[in-house]
Amino acid sequence: MLIEQNTVARMRYVLTDDDGAVIDDTAERGFEYIHGHGNLIPVLEAALAGKAEGDHLDITIEPEDAYGLHDESAVLTVPRSRFAPEVVLVEGNMVETLGPEGRIEMLILKIDGDDVLVDLNHPLAGLRLHFAIDVGPVRMGHADEIKHGRVHPGGHHLMVGDSTYMGDWQETDGTHGNEADGGSD
Repeated sequence: MLIEQNTVARMRYVLTDDDGAVIDDTAERGFEYIHGHGNLIPVLEAALAGKAEGDHLDITIEPEDAYGLHDESAVLTVPRSRFAPEVVLVEGNMVETLGPEGRIEMLILKIDGDDVLVDLNHPLAGLRLHFAIDVGPVRMGHADEIKHGRVHPGGHHLMVGDSTYMGDWQETDGTHGNEADGGSD
């Protein structure tokens, strides 16, 4: 089966930067996504369209097509009082807060008394991303996955209230669910 709209593709990838440093490696856990629902960087999703199990893909994505260029205006000094008292502020840690448009993640760059220097850029902003991808099993998404635009763990729908899915999906190696990667149904 080819990767196309509403299919679920399992893959393993290694993501590196220009220096070859590994940013992410899914060899142990694998990765699944439902195609055509905006769950991947658009350039990456477009490159995966039409691929099938067993295909290998090496793709480089420029910062502008990934998480954008690093925006210096998104590096701000914020008074410590703007953080909830329970938030532990440690240089180098990511913290999260709610802003007017939803969740905001920020990197704590420096703490100087009551001033906290934060970076609101995505951690991968400004990086050219190099993906080495091995495509695994591809299956049609079930109705609830398509409806929600995301893969449900093990191919099962865990939100029973609105589930219309009644069966298991089969991996191409003849097992079902997550048995192929050591999990269980």
